[in-house]
Amino acid sequence: MADSSDKLLGLDQALAHLEEANERVNKRAGRDLAAAIFVGLILGAGVIVTLFVVDKQWFILFGCVLVGAATVELARAFRHKGLIVPVAPVAISVLAVIPITFYFGVSWAWVGIAGGIALTVIVQSLMKSVGRRTFALGGSALAAVFTLVYTLGLGSFSIALVAQPNGQNWTLSMLILAVSADVGAFAAGVLFGKHLMAPRISPKKTWEGFAGAVVAVAVAGVFLALFSIDQPIYIGIVLGVLVLITATAGDLFESQLKRWLGIKDMSNWLAGHGGFLDRLDSILPSGFVVYVFYLLLNL
Repeated sequence: MADSSDKLLGLDQALAHLEEANERVNKRAGRDLAAAIFVGLILGAGVIVTLFVVDKQWFILFGCVLVGAATVELARAFRHKGLIVPVAPVAISVLAVIPITFYFGVSWAWVGIAGGIALTVIVQSLMKSVGRRTFALGGSALAAVFTLVYTLGLGSFSIALVAQPNGQNWTLSMLILAVSADVGAFAAGVLFGKHLMAPRISPKKTWEGFAGAVVAVAVAGVFLALFSIDQPIYIGIVLGVLVLITATAGDLFESQLKRWLGIKDMSNWLAGHGGFLDRLDSILPSGFVVYVFYLLLNL
């Protein structure tokens, strides 16, 4: 009996130590790491299935869900500043523009975005004229423009990239590089982080973490060049550095935007991540840069 009690006590102590360690990691990470990994795996599976298992046209649906949710989140977030961006017209814009982008290209996407902006502003004007809400129409209209240009405008470049020959491999490579940068920065930051990169904007980012991200994207870029996009090694490294720069800039930009809005996360829809835009903040500008890089290599 005593032996069994000692084993149970030892197990309890081990579980307690494990829980304490998990809490320390979550505190350092600023999120529930286990939940974040689980959600990340689900999103990753969605990418793999829509790009490679079924016809890549199915990525249109996946893109509509991701970009649509991010657009709605941002539209709702502006209410913290008393600015009203109606959800229905921006959601309709996403559902229209993403298929247009895939089949007809970026130029027609921006025609659709312009139409979405016009539709949203018209709805705002009607809301104002019937007196259903009291809000600043001019500021709200600018918020609507920003919402559609930032999420849908930048997001359209990733959709256009998928539609290109071998575009699914380039898109997956971009996503792997963005994730590699995030993982490399997190690991190096947790282990060695001391010098803050931008304490007023993102207090958890460190230069040590950035250095870890550089190493991670360089290594990932080499492997992706050889086994995914069929390019020279230096192209993979250049692509990795480009994604690192744009991903970091996108993350910092969204952090500053949330600080201005007075919120911690865009939403709580994704456990361990916050909102969809909190996950896409690094992908949106990276999609633009990788799309342009792809076109330049294929001139």
